[in-house]
Amino acid sequence: MGGDLRGDDDPTCKIAGIAYTGSNPVPATRSLSWRSRLWSSAPAATCAWGATGRHQVHPRARRASCRPEPGSVLAAPQPDMGPRPRDGRPRRPVIGIPTMILPKVRDPRFVTIRRGGTLTDSDHHLLALWAASCAEHVLDLFESAQPEDPRPREAIEHARAWVRGEVNMMQARAAGGHAMGAARDLRGAARHAAYAAGQAGAVAHVAAHELGAAAYAIKAARAAAPEGESEAAGRSECRWQRDQLPEAIRELVLDDQRLRNEICWSVFDC
Repeated sequence: MGGDLRGDDDPTCKIAGIAYTGSNPVPATRSLSWRSRLWSSAPAATCAWGATGRHQVHPRARRASCRPEPGSVLAAPQPDMGPRPRDGRPRRPVIGIPTMILPKVRDPRFVTIRRGGTLTDSDHHLLALWAASCAEHVLDLFESAQPEDPRPREAIEHARAWVRGEVNMMQARAAGGHAMGAARDLRGAARHAAYAAGQAGAVAHVAAHELGAAAYAIKAARAAAPEGESEAAGRSECRWQRDQLPEAIRELVLDDQRLRNEICWSVFDC
């Protein structure tokens, strides 16, 4: 599993998003590699983590000794260092789209019909457009801090271009990954605004990211508000977002907010 994270023939994205190494975004089409986990059941004398992030096994130990025993508990995940660059540069951790906003079990209402769910293409497009509007509403909080960085705006544009049929899903998803990269070194409102744009770009791939765009936009509004006014600012942003919902998906999104509010930092209490 230590190869390129660009994936294989399996179209399913098991971490539902984009992974990127430095400034090079790549679709994450499979689970993070075995290097990203340290099994608590592995013998300390035979399994260790090197400075480069590679898994090291004692020469006399069988590699199988570093596999998990049935029922073992995972220790805290370690960052996957990704494939080694050919130019000799230090490797950087592979970072994925934040998964806090995604449920453990996928809601079939947000899975397209051709993949076994009930979501129509027309409603999928409406979800992408609504997510783009949510992200765009707070985009100035990023652009005022990083005026020379076009990546979040391009992610929003790609979400809309996907709806128009001008780009494919992979292009929209990759643009979302670029927006995530723009957020990496930032804090506060600018960071959340970039994440909102990245989530909007990812809706073409996984429709459930629509709530991620909305949630991060609310977090951006909260972070930008004067001291003591963040909660009011968040509620105001939440109500604005609901006013933009097309009637065809309104009940679907409102119910989704109710179900996922707790894993979305309770930002939809408005």
